[in-house]
Amino acid sequence: MSTHDNLLQGPAPTLLPDEYPAVRERLTSGDDPVAVAASAPASSLAWAVLAEGALAADSAAGNVEAYAYARTGYHRGLDALRRAGWRGQGPVPASHEPNQGFLRALLALSQAARLIGEEDEAERCAKFLVDSGTSVDEVRALASTTK
Repeated sequence: MSTHDNLLQGPAPTLLPDEYPAVRERLTSGDDPVAVAASAPASSLAWAVLAEGALAADSAAGNVEAYAYARTGYHRGLDALRRAGWRGQGPVPASHEPNQGFLRALLALSQAARLIGEEDEAERCAKFLVDSGTSVDEVRALASTTK
């Protein structure tokens, strides 16, 4: 009996390398997210935390700030995903800690986009989360682990 690859199987999950453990440590220990983002601007997690904080302000200015922070984190995450071999589709598991910053930035971008009236962007980002193999609820729960 011979074995064959499953040709219908989708792409393998993309697992980002753990390039920013110090960012997680600093944010967990309560360091100012602005200082953390300034010291590690390529970290999606730092930008996601800034976006989540701006969303928590529950104001028009906070929503615009959240959008800008989240978009930065999203694009930094896309760059990292592409370097890790992601080709525009396939799972980005939330269970893999280095992926969480990107996913949190993506969720924050969806939320901020909706709040400033960018419905198409909000829906696209929400769909991206699902297409990545996760859910809004799963990613939202991650925000409570690093503030």
